Amino acid sequence: MPQIRISDAARFLGVSDDTVRRLVQSGELDGTPDASGRLTVSGRDLADHLRAVAAAPPDREHPRTSARNRFVGLVTSVKADGVMAQVELQCGPFRVVSLMSSEAVDELGLEPGSIAAAVVKSTTVVVETLEA
Repeated sequence: MPQIRISDAARFLGVSDDTVRRLVQSGELDGTPDASGRLTVSGRDLADHLRAVAAAPPDREHPRTSARNRFVGLVTSVKADGVMAQVELQCGPFRVVSLMSSEAVDELGLEPGSIAAAVVKSTTVVVETLEA
């Protein structure tokens, strides 16, 4: 299960680090220490919370691409059935859905709580994974 640092969770929610810590203290988000002892939140819990109260996350990376529409967010749902899969991302207030091969989902390691970007070019949505 992906663990998200407090500062990254705060950016995805559009709130301060202290607000995320309060969400953990109140039990609204599941917080656990990482290997270095820093508090992290469950990617799945964050995805569920973000679905309820979405705020535009900042784009931490700027890859070189001709696509002009790139939305960074969290994977909130993956439905794979045989050859094809449906991947849903919550990118701030926007819900983006992409259809791709199940093989691509496996290769990218996409699961609820993963950080990803939806790249829209014409009628195609390309999903990229980002390091947390």
